[in-house]
Amino acid sequence: MFTAKQLERYADVLWWGLSTARTSPFKRDDIVLIRYNQPAIKLAEILYARLLDRGYHPIQRMNPTTEMEKQFYLLSTNSQLVFLPPGEKELMSRLNGSIFLYAPESITHLGDIDPQKIGKTAVAQRTMRDILDRRESCGAFSWTLCVFPTADLAQHAGLSLEDYTRQIVRACFLNKTSPVSEWRRVYKRAQFIKKWLNSLHVKYFHVESKNIDLEVTPGENRQWVGISGRNIPSFEIFLSPDWRGIRGKYYADQPSYRSGNRVGGVRLEFQNGRAIKVGADTGENFVKKQLRMDKGANKLGEFSLTDKRFSRIDQFMANTLYDENYGGKNGNCHIALGSSYSNTYAGDSRKLTPARKRHLGFNESALHWDLVNTEKKRVSAHLMSGETISIYENGRFMK
Repeated sequence: MFTAKQLERYADVLWWGLSTARTSPFKRDDIVLIRYNQPAIKLAEILYARLLDRGYHPIQRMNPTTEMEKQFYLLSTNSQLVFLPPGEKELMSRLNGSIFLYAPESITHLGDIDPQKIGKTAVAQRTMRDILDRRESCGAFSWTLCVFPTADLAQHAGLSLEDYTRQIVRACFLNKTSPVSEWRRVYKRAQFIKKWLNSLHVKYFHVESKNIDLEVTPGENRQWVGISGRNIPSFEIFLSPDWRGIRGKYYADQPSYRSGNRVGGVRLEFQNGRAIKVGADTGENFVKKQLRMDKGANKLGEFSLTDKRFSRIDQFMANTLYDENYGGKNGNCHIALGSSYSNTYAGDSRKLTPARKRHLGFNESALHWDLVNTEKKRVSAHLMSGETISIYENGRFMK
């Protein structure tokens, strides 16, 4: 597991991520929530003390245990599934920061639960996410999260706990004397790439690999974002496209775990922005149920590319945060079914009303599911001028 020094460095990186992700600086008396699973309590304790020392108001919440979470979905009535605790809206309306330490003792314990029950709870909690989205857009809130290694994560990734921990150490630069300096270097390089991508006047992107032939229309007032501190680690650069302009075939060669279900070999065919054909080598019935969660679940909310020059991740980790940032030999691209990201709007975020979002083709859903492809690929940009240029080949951006 982590050494004492690595835990301290992890806390350094998480604070860098949280403060970098916020568009206005933190100040004394700000409220910061620390959420964590029980195995990550040592890291939570370090963060709690640091926040107190800086003059903030830390609030700590341990997530339900595996057994609690399973019993919740087994025993809850409909009203219990959608129940929001008193005071929760008030807290979200005043929250300035949130750090989540993901350390699950099981990732398959909900495998026998009806996905519709889980979806019903997710839909009810959208109210809280909407509040935080609005606060984030005006610079009053930021968030970050990380993974803490557990035996169950390692087992499902096919790694020993020591090797799993080693991947996290390398990915987050915790083996460096100053990991924050490394993150600042990656951040600076990413700013250069995003500036280049956002200078292009793109009609649509074309993604080609052995099993992908997909057109992605960015839409009006879009910008590429990423490597912002919101996820630790994060090496992806992404945008939320106009879902109406998605057409063609996509294939996720990397497996994923969602709501306790392992899914592999997901195949999607899009027409007029909707997934009209859905298949999977493993978990096909579950995939189809997820895409029926709500009206936006079968549409695209994100298109992303990861540069292998940034990412040190070269193993399947059975965790989306790491798997969507896979570097390896070919980098990766991934799409997310479901909700879009408002921060990919290039205009004044304060004017991005729900009606405006719908007009611009930003997708809305309680689902956000990243599906990753690690094949060798080429991504070309078809420009408004009629010119076509390559923006991504062999796992790296062409800039």
